[in-house]
Formats: sequence, structure tokens, C-alpha cells
Amino acid sequence: MVGLPYDCLANPLGAVRLTFEKALSSGLNPSTSNGSDWGAIDVFRQFLSDDGNISQVPILNSTSVKYIQPNTLVRFRGMIQDMLGNELYVGAYKDGLNWKTNKYSDVCQFQMDYSPDMRLWERRLLYCVPVPGLNSWAEPLESLSNHPRNLTSQQREKRPREDGQVVDHMELESNQGCPDSPITKKMREDGHPSSSVMQEDMANEGTTHFALPDSERNRFPCLVKVYDSPESDLKLNEIFEFIGVLSFDPELAISKDESNLHSSSFDEDDLAQVPHSKFILQVPRIHCLMHKKLAIHDFVEGSPITEANPSLVRGIREGLLNHLTAVLGNDGVAAQFLLLHLLSRVHSRVEGVAVGKLSLNLTNFSKETASVFGSRLALKLQELLPFTQQMPLTIEYLNSAMLVPKKDYQENKLVSGALQLAEGSHMIIDETQLQAGTLNSTGIENARSLKNLTESLQVEYDFQYYKMDMTADVQLLVLSEGKSNILPADLVLPFQPLTTGTLETIDEEILQSWRWYLTTLRSLSHSISPEMQKVVEDDLVAARQVDRSLGSHDFSRLLTMSKLISLSYGETNLSMEHWQMVKELERLRKERLR
Repeated sequence: MVGLPYDCLANPLGAVRLTFEKALSSGLNPSTSNGSDWGAIDVFRQFLSDDGNISQVPILNSTSVKYIQPNTLVRFRGMIQDMLGNELYVGAYKDGLNWKTNKYSDVCQFQMDYSPDMRLWERRLLYCVPVPGLNSWAEPLESLSNHPRNLTSQQREKRPREDGQVVDHMELESNQGCPDSPITKKMREDGHPSSSVMQEDMANEGTTHFALPDSERNRFPCLVKVYDSPESDLKLNEIFEFIGVLSFDPELAISKDESNLHSSSFDEDDLAQVPHSKFILQVPRIHCLMHKKLAIHDFVEGSPITEANPSLVRGIREGLLNHLTAVLGNDGVAAQFLLLHLLSRVHSRVEGVAVGKLSLNLTNFSKETASVFGSRLALKLQELLPFTQQMPLTIEYLNSAMLVPKKDYQENKLVSGALQLAEGSHMIIDETQLQAGTLNSTGIENARSLKNLTESLQVEYDFQYYKMDMTADVQLLVLSEGKSNILPADLVLPFQPLTTGTLETIDEEILQSWRWYLTTLRSLSHSISPEMQKVVEDDLVAARQVDRSLGSHDFSRLLTMSKLISLSYGETNLSMEHWQMVKELERLRKERLR
């Protein structure tokens, strides 16, 4: 037979079931397999490795969801906002003498009778949302015209059985549901938590309308169900691309009473409660076949640059620095520090210290200059960086905003806060609107959280009964009139614009090279030779003798700046030239502070 006997794109569950049948014929024992992969993943990996096939898989978002049919293959890029624990489901059961599987689906494909041969398998539940602050240019461009709006109307794949009977695989799709079988009734009577896999047909068969709450619709969350993956592979706030089977059934909600266990056949301590929050169960679900962790550079596409050639990097650096200087009103010193700030990232943590961070506080801003230069800067960073955020700091905002995530045990979810951000995010905090006033308890706690984020890049998540520090890697840029008392940045620099001027329109190809520059160079490794290390140490000792107020924090900042100066030129070793540039920048900064 030529080609695959199933359609991985339009009928992925058919491929799963066929590989299951083949594995059974090769000796697979569902009673002892515990749901481990039987070769289905290899089929999809082979399908996606072929040229052009990955681009055929539609990306699930608020636009494409109108046209994508349930039980088809989709891609979803998102951040793990909450980890909902594990869920048990009926993974395998016997239809007469033959084993069947429900893996990668919510509802059964065939009528099931209650049998002791049913096998419970386990999957992880992840609540994922699009990356907070994701700018439109960083979203994958998928033309819906390349994908049929109704996949069920495609030519259906057929395969022969041993008895010669032709089976239409599209008839096996789970949007056909299953009748109310004896096993379904039995599980309902016993209140088994895995009854979610044996519900009736969708309220509207074939519908793709997701009735999301208003607060969730714009963010387009997804519940991702993960199989056969170590817990260490997926962590809170990490970004992934999930490829899997789209599922949606608004009737899947299980009441709290129904989730209680009465059957002595199961140990309640061993079973994870299925989340019964309506807002969680009303979002699309993806049964994950494959997943890939994404970094910030994965969101920069179409760059003409393929490698960090130093001579080429210098030209890109010059063009970007000139543009940042124009954005900042021809303040060249501020542009130099801004460039270093945009290249900074946390590359290690030593005794709670985030090594590599370089937060920047630009002072001398008033409400008027913030409305001009602050707005201009925010728009420019949106063009350059994949994830950007803005926070207007006022007394009212501090007293009412929810900044840190908080666990809601009634809804069994982690309610996100403004500081739950993905790695590589950039945030501008405008303090120019902050006036004298009184902070309430919420405001005091929010101010403390912002201070903690600025100092150590940590956010204290509130789980009600306890609190937990979660690390973050966020670039913080503070605009203020004087030195911020709430946000103690690594660098404080008075802003001195010379003119407002107008900005030139930048070609898309140049923008792409700048995006590549900022996302790629920050990931390069860096080292200091023993000779340069001796020069740096001697200079720091001499500086300490002149100014006794200098401490370890100042030395750490200078070392970070030296690394970033080198990287900005595409160099991975500190040179004498770059170290001299660091000392000159620090001299100019201190002059302004005086």
C-alpha cells in the first residue's frame, strides 16, 4: 500500500486507533501498558517532519477557531498559566473480545459495557493562555485559505480490513459521540471522576463556537491535556507549542457532587479531581500529541540574518543605536544604556541574586515628557520585542490592581496577576502619574511585590495557606520624575532630550534585522580572559579607593555592563576597548547624577 492509510490532519484519532490495533496484533497488553505510547507519536512525528506538513496544521486562536472542526489536528502557542493536576480517564476497554482505546479524546468512540477489563490511565491538565503582551507581528502568520473551513467535507480516507470490509475512518471521529451505554450509567451512579470521557453528544454537533467568558475571550485560553510526558518537562510560566487533537464539548462539566467517589473499586487518594470550574470547562481542549518549549527567538521569524557575524552585527548595532537615539530626543547616552538594558537577561542565580539583569530607571520625566517620549518609546519597543507590557503606576492602581497570582480553591484555579509574565518579557512602568496619597493594604502589598520584582526578579505567588517565590526574567524600564523609591533599579540615569523631532519610517526588513539582533545576541555566551580579569579587578580596586561607597552591587553592575557591551558588538570575550567604553558610560552617568 502506498502512503499512509489514515489522515493525520483531518482524522488524527483514526491514526491513533489504527496504531493501537497494530500494536495489539504485535503483542501490546493494555492491562500492563499504563497508557504508554504504542507508536502513535512516531506516526505524527513522521507526518510533521515531511516538508510543508507542519504549515498545514492550523494554529488555534480566536480567529481560526471559527473554521476548525473538532477532532482535527491543531497547533497552539501559549504560556502555562496554571497546572491543574492529573486526571484519570478510561484509556482502554473491551468491546466484546477486542480492546479499544479512548486516548487523546474526551468521549468514547463506541458504546461501552461495564467491565472489570476497563483500564484507567492518567493525563496532566494544563491551563494555557497566549503569551501575555504578545505583539501582533510576533504571532505566526497562518492563511486560513490554506485550510478547509470544514474538514469533514474532505475526501475521506479508507483502509481495508482483513475481512475485506471497507471502513470509513471519518465515521470514527469522536464528534459522533457515543450513546448512553450501561457503563456510562454505571459510572454516573458511582460518581466516578473519569466519567468525563463518556458523555453524550455535543449540545450542537460539529459546532466550533466557544462560549468563553468576556474576561477570557480576548486571551483565548486552552485546556491542554498532556500524555506520557515527565512532569519536569513542563513548568509554570513556560511557553510551549502544543500539537494535538482539538476537542470541545460544553456538556462535559461535572458537578462537584458527581465527582465524589462512592465505588470501593478505587482509592480516592489516588484519583485527581477533574476541575469543575465552568469557565475552565467552557474553553477549547487540546489532547497533546507533541509539544516543544519555545524561547523568545522562536517568535522572531523571517529574519534575513542566519549567524552572528561580528562585522554584520556592528552595522546592525549602529543603525539600531541611531534609531534609539532619535526616539529618545537625541540623548545618545540614554540610548546607549537603553540598548544594554534591552540585551540583558538572567543567566544564573547565586544565593538569590539574579545575575545578568539590568533594570533601568530614566528620571527627569514629567507628565508632559512622558506623554511624548514615553509613548514613543513604548510604541517602538512593541515593534522590536515580542512581549511587551506597560503599567501606569498611580495610587488608585496600586490600591486596586491584582499584581500577583492567587489561588482560588473554590474554582480550583490560579487567578493570574499582572506580574505573571513569560521569560523575556519587557515592562515599562510609568511612575510620572504617581501623586501623594494613602495606600491601603492591597496597595502596600502591591508596592512590596514591585520592589521585590525589581530587586530580585521574583514574584511571591499567593496560595492562601502559604506563599511561594517564583523566579522571573523580565526587563524593567522605569520612567519617573526623580529616582524611584518603589522600584530600586540597577541603573538610574537622568534623561536629557535635546529635541522632540520626528521619526523616520523603518522598512520591515530593517525591523526584522533589529528584532533578530535583540533576541539572538542576548542568548550568546560570554567569558573574560585571565588577563582582562586582572585588569578589571585592578580598576575596581582603584575605584573603591576613590569612592568608598562603592559596593558589590556596583561591581556586579559594571561586570554585567561589560558583558552586554561585548555582546552588543557580537563579541563573546571582553576586550580592553569594551571595558574602556563601560568606564566611560559610567563616568557620564555619574556626571548627570551630580
